[in-house]
Amino acid sequence: MKPLGALSLGILFLPLAACGGGGTSRNDSSATSVSTNDSGTAMAETNTAASAPSKPRVSAAPEGILSCSTERGQAAAQKLVKTCTSVSPATHPPCNAANSCAIIEDEIARSCALIGDAAASTPGCAVDPKSDAAAAAVVRRYYSAINAHDYATAWTQWGPDGRPGQRFADFQKGFADTRATRVTIGPMPPSEGAAGSIYATIPVTVDAQLNDGRQQRFAGQYVVRRVNDVPGASADQLRWHIDSATLKPVAG
Repeated sequence: MKPLGALSLGILFLPLAACGGGGTSRNDSSATSVSTNDSGTAMAETNTAASAPSKPRVSAAPEGILSCSTERGQAAAQKLVKTCTSVSPATHPPCNAANSCAIIEDEIARSCALIGDAAASTPGCAVDPKSDAAAAAVVRRYYSAINAHDYATAWTQWGPDGRPGQRFADFQKGFADTRATRVTIGPMPPSEGAAGSIYATIPVTVDAQLNDGRQQRFAGQYVVRRVNDVPGASADQLRWHIDSATLKPVAG
C-alpha cells in the first residue's frame, strides 16, 4: 500500500470502538479513541454521546483541501470526474477536480449504491457496491480524505451524520499535529449478516507521522456496515459506512 497524500494537521485521532451512523451495532461499548497528548504520546480516551454531532459545511472548492488534480495530476483527476458525472445524479459538485479525490470517489460509491443491482453492468461502477472490496474502499477513502485535509468527507464515512457522539469541530481538531497517515488493509474474513444489516471486518495497520517527525503505528480493525437489501432503503443505508473501530498503538 503506497502512502497517501501528506497533510499538516492535528493530533492523530483514530476512533477505536464507536457505534456507526444510526444503525444497529455489534459493539455496545462506549466510543473509545486513540489520540496524542500535547507531547505526541499515544493515549486512550473514552467518549460518550453527550451532545449531538454537528454537520460540516461542504463547498464546491473548499479552502485548504488538497485538490484531486494536485494530488493525482490533471489527467487522472479528469478521468475520475468523468466517471463521477457518468453515474452521479447530482447537478452540482462533488464531481469537480477542485475537490479532493476522496469526495469524488465517495460520490461514485454513493451513486453506484443508489443504482443498486444494475451497478454491476454500469461502466462507472467498477466495484460492486455490495462487495467486500467496496467495504474496504470506505476505510481507504477515510484516510485518503484525511490526507487531503478533507475532514468533511472523512467524517461522513461514519454515515451521513458523522461519528456518533462527537462534534465535527472536535473530529477535525484531532488531526492538528498529524503530517501524514498511511493505511494498510489486511486479508478480510467473509462478511456476515445480523439484524437486517451486513457487516464486514477490515483488518488495518495505520502508520502516522506527526509534525515533529515522530512516527506512530496502530493496528486493529474497522467494522463497516450496510443495510441488507430492503425495499425503500436509501442510498446512504445501502452503502457501506464505518460502524466501529478498534485500534491499538504498536511499538516500532
